[in-house]
Order: sequence, then C-alpha cells, then structure tokens
Amino acid sequence: MSLADLCESLRNCQQCRLASGRTQVVFGSGNPEASIMFVGEAPGFHEDKQGVPFVGAAGKLLTELLESVGLSRSQIYIANVIKCRPPGNRDPAPDEVETCKPFLLQQIQLIKPHLVCSMGNFATQTLLERKVGITKVHGQPFELADFRLFPLFHPAAALHNDHLLPQLREDFQKLRQLVEAMAAPHQEAAGSATAQPVQMDLF
Repeated sequence: MSLADLCESLRNCQQCRLASGRTQVVFGSGNPEASIMFVGEAPGFHEDKQGVPFVGAAGKLLTELLESVGLSRSQIYIANVIKCRPPGNRDPAPDEVETCKPFLLQQIQLIKPHLVCSMGNFATQTLLERKVGITKVHGQPFELADFRLFPLFHPAAALHNDHLLPQLREDFQKLRQLVEAMAAPHQEAAGSATAQPVQMDLF
C-alpha cells in the first residue's frame, strides 16, 4: 500500500464517533519521502475546513519555528494522531486514539522518517507507548526501533502559555543540531567532509 492508497482508504472512515461531526478527514501533508516527520494531536477548526494539518495559528507558529532552523514545510511531513476534529477541539478520547493509532503507524512505516517530532502529550505518549508528561521529556531524543523520537511542546500550548514559547524555541535549536548530525554522513559520502553549509534537502 502506498501513502496515497492509505489516504484514499480513510477518506470516508467511519471507525469512530468523530466521523459524524467532521467536515473531512485530515490525513497529513508534506514530503512523502521526508526524513523528518512532525506529529500533532488532532485537527482543529481550520484544519477540518481545509483538510490540511496545522493551518491555523499553531500552524503559523510551526512554520516560523521551522524556518528559524532552516527547514521548510515542503521538506517535512506533518500528520496528527487523530485524523478527524474532536467536537469543540476537546482532547481525543482513549478509544479514539487507539482507533486512529494504526493509521499513524502506517504513515510512519510508509514515509520511513529518520526523525519524528511529537508535538504535545498525546503524540508523545502514543509513540512512546507510555504515560509521560511532555514537560518532563521535551527536547530529549529517544531511540525507538525504527526512528529517533524528539518530543516538543505543541505550538498551540506555546500560544496559550507565554512561558512555553522560549522553551519551544530552544528545543527547535536542539532539533537543528539533530538535523545537522543527520546531514553530516550525507555530506561526507559526497566528499564534502570539510565545513560546508548543511543542505537540508539532502534528506
């Protein structure tokens, strides 16, 4: 199955109660061959209307943060744990997470990212498969079976809590270091082991 096939298979998904209140399934967007993937919680109002993740205020902040470390949205892939908007932007219910989790894992398997940035508690707990608060693990990489996980505060949380924004910016600088470390082997293989600007589009 390709990423496009998976997307099409979920277009009319009816596997949980969220199907009745959504405008459309918000599958994901970005580079299907990206080495860096960002995973959020669930679509909000704007995402539900447009069918694209992170297009509201939190999406604007995410774009700004990406650009601050030399990345663009066209170089990464963005998805959410939950593919349909919960009513009133409430937290996803445990059974909704369990229903949608296999689809996220399939996305990861198909994209094969080297680095997955989980934004917020739900994405981090879903991918770590354990209950842990984002305040304890943000900015710390975890080596999982198929990729490195890098938890981040959710941009929406940073918009609502001013004290989180500096920490989120700091964690993005740590992300830059991880990305540069990922790029280094590519540069060396290309015979450019001397100091050169990191070419993010190599991966």
